[in-house]
Amino acid sequence: MDGEQGPEVASKAAVGVAVTEMIRNLADARPAADGAGMIDQLRNLEDLKSAAAALQARIAVAFDVRQRRDQAGAGVPAEQLGAGIAAQIALARRESPARGSRLLGLAKALVTEMPHTLAGLETGQLNEWRATLLVRETACLSATDRRAVDEELASDAGTFSGAGDRAVVSAARSAAYRRDPRSVADRASHAAAERHVSLRPAPDTMCYLTALLPVAAGVAAYAALSRHADALVAGGDPRGRGQIMADALVERNTGKAGGINGIEIQLVMTDRTLFQGDGEPARLPGYGIVPAGWAREILVPDQNQDQDQDQAMNLWLRRLYTAPGAGDLVAMDSRARLFPPGLRSFVQARDHTCRTPYCDAPIRHLDHIRPWSGGGTTTNINGAGLCEACNHAKEAPGWSAQPRPGPRHTFQLTTPTGHSYQSTAPPLPGSSSPETAPSRHRHKLRHLAKVRKRAGPRASARASARATAKAAAAA
Repeated sequence: MDGEQGPEVASKAAVGVAVTEMIRNLADARPAADGAGMIDQLRNLEDLKSAAAALQARIAVAFDVRQRRDQAGAGVPAEQLGAGIAAQIALARRESPARGSRLLGLAKALVTEMPHTLAGLETGQLNEWRATLLVRETACLSATDRRAVDEELASDAGTFSGAGDRAVVSAARSAAYRRDPRSVADRASHAAAERHVSLRPAPDTMCYLTALLPVAAGVAAYAALSRHADALVAGGDPRGRGQIMADALVERNTGKAGGINGIEIQLVMTDRTLFQGDGEPARLPGYGIVPAGWAREILVPDQNQDQDQDQAMNLWLRRLYTAPGAGDLVAMDSRARLFPPGLRSFVQARDHTCRTPYCDAPIRHLDHIRPWSGGGTTTNINGAGLCEACNHAKEAPGWSAQPRPGPRHTFQLTTPTGHSYQSTAPPLPGSSSPETAPSRHRHKLRHLAKVRKRAGPRASARASARATAKAAAAA
């Protein structure tokens, strides 16, 4: 125990009490009585949010320094120092691991290289997003040049008062280019290595398919789709120009106008939704919840539409059995070190996305909750779907996880600081948690009582007999 440990603990306790008291005071606050007072409250709260973001940045950097020191003391190799730190920050801030990594990078830049931007954040001259823009646009500079740009822009002096986001970005880019034009040019030349395609959900069973491309390639692809659409519109195609471009994009990438051609999409739905027209929503991996009617339509297209028989879809059904009420999938075991294909599909269907709290990235790795080296087995109970970043973070020193009892598959994740977070698999379509089941039962009983009251004693007796028969069949 070093001499600083006692005062540091006391200081932490005092800060915790102060923050808790501040939260309590905010919860008790109410809108002002007049319009001018309400506007003042909004401005003051915005300044408070900015000051809180600045303090979070200072805390994140201090936490990073302390964790690296502890890791070095524990004998962690130099090249592995820092592993899992951003993931802990993400969990504390209820963010995804990717977001946590960006927040830590932002904090380091503000605290160590951009004091004027940090001061502007602390005093409310900037919000966290605008501070992020300034950090992002100076990322290509050396630490010395970045400090010079920070001093030139002087965010804490009200430089950007009344300016929009584009003005902030333009000012930062101009200052960065004046300091080091070569670094800015090199950044642009290397940007092509960051090209990628992403998919994000949109309302009403739509999605955003986005491609980040070099400008020449992007313009060429858009021009080709535009020419194709213009030609079809001129030929009398009833679709809109944007619709034609979207359809052509799908057809040219999948080889089929409908867009589904030999690709497993793993649509999860109940048998009642599929065969009986039930309204229980389905789940589409990579997107989320979709309406029951839409799910049936994609599996059973409108027979009145003309279809090319050579392009008819092959549909395969895989039955998944769930426990009544909780909706947990039944068990599957394997003695293999790696998850076999069947068990892998089972876990992916159960977990849907990465199981780390606040992370909804796609599953990339099948992880043993209790490590194989520590006696963990290759079973669905000891398996969880994780994204690549979360799996690597979990392997850092001080992290642990254990399966826990729950309404559905549950495990507890513990970080090096001793904080624990619980992860429970999402409910499958058609399942209800034990917490909601009693309330549904009470609702049915109330409805039955109303029916009996309206129908009279004879009808009530018939309804009771039917209810008894249904209960016996269910048992």
